[in-house]
Amino acid sequence: MNRRDFLTAGAVAPGMFSLMGALHAADVIPGFDQTKTDVDQEATWQPFSDKKVKVGIVGFGVCQFGAQFGFQDHPNVEVVAVSDLFPDRCDALAKACRCEKTYPSLEEMVKDDSIEAIFCATDAPSHAKHSVLCLEHGKHVCHAVPTFYGDIDDAERLLECVKKNRGLKYAMFETSMFHDDLYAMQKIYAADVFGKLVYSEGEYHHSSTIGDPHIGSYNNWRENGAPLWYPTHASAYYVGVTRKPLVEVTAIGTEPFQGEVKPNGCGNTFNSEVALYRTAEGGIFRLAMSGSQGEYLEAGRVRGEYAGYDGHNGRVDGFVGDRYGKERMDKLIASGVSLKKPLLPPGVDAGSHGGSHGYLMNDFVEAILLDREPCVGIIQSLNMTVPGYYGHLSAMKDGETLKIPQYSLD
Repeated sequence: MNRRDFLTAGAVAPGMFSLMGALHAADVIPGFDQTKTDVDQEATWQPFSDKKVKVGIVGFGVCQFGAQFGFQDHPNVEVVAVSDLFPDRCDALAKACRCEKTYPSLEEMVKDDSIEAIFCATDAPSHAKHSVLCLEHGKHVCHAVPTFYGDIDDAERLLECVKKNRGLKYAMFETSMFHDDLYAMQKIYAADVFGKLVYSEGEYHHSSTIGDPHIGSYNNWRENGAPLWYPTHASAYYVGVTRKPLVEVTAIGTEPFQGEVKPNGCGNTFNSEVALYRTAEGGIFRLAMSGSQGEYLEAGRVRGEYAGYDGHNGRVDGFVGDRYGKERMDKLIASGVSLKKPLLPPGVDAGSHGGSHGYLMNDFVEAILLDREPCVGIIQSLNMTVPGYYGHLSAMKDGETLKIPQYSLD
């Protein structure tokens, strides 16, 4: 069965897996309460530009992501316009971002020539489409995770659009990249302290209470997908650490143990999925996503030839190494490399999801002003998202091993 036949058969289509139970008004969405973060207090922030990037923001739904990343607080940003399809949400976003100009849709906002960059905090199935729209109108663009949701053709269209618009910046805001532990792991790996990664893990677990309704979402996208379609919080713990891809996968899923099991809008019945990947280094990466009861997790760990790291849920105290690994680590620290995150500009808060929001936003702004690649550009973005798509396909085929496409800007 080829990819298109498999899609047509109803095995996969856009949507979001039903992991989250209903949230009462006073509840905090898991992930939004993780604000403690380890910052290098000996560092200083130095202004490097007088320019202000003129930004538009679209999307102020359940998570109110449009205002969560702090564009409105950055000294090198002017939020000139906002948009949401719902007028009340649009007004609330404008108030939160201290912005007077509003548009009824992104399709209208992209026509505004004063806007240089757009943050798409929209529904997951629209991320790729909205990014293409922004790029085609000459705007730098960033969006919330994941890159695409259920339609692999969206990924391929976005990649081609980025290739055609090399002068514009594209970024995905994967929050795990600025978790304290993953930030440290990147630097340790880049200095060859770990050696090759023999085994690594990434986990993203949302507890779900049996019988509770799902959290709201535009066009019910959260209810009509598959767990591994939303993999990036977990896949970042290999792809983000090494900046290398995953190359093949075998996966299995579990259905709810209670109640009648019915396929959702995309034909999925799994509420948890676990995938084993072969990495570009020849190692193994395990990715787990679950809606069962237990600790909320966006976490990962790595085990290398000389050393490993397990900073469970963001702690920067997880280095373990043999004598060779410890010698390498000592040399890295002696070289002056800091494993702590740098200071953010005055007024910019690190934010939620492990203190990552402000760092992702600042990284995007700096990428524009300094003309460099963002932390999670198009290749990294695809390498974090596409493996989940093929992981779910594998689970639907009883664990058949599938090759994962490899991407480049060439």
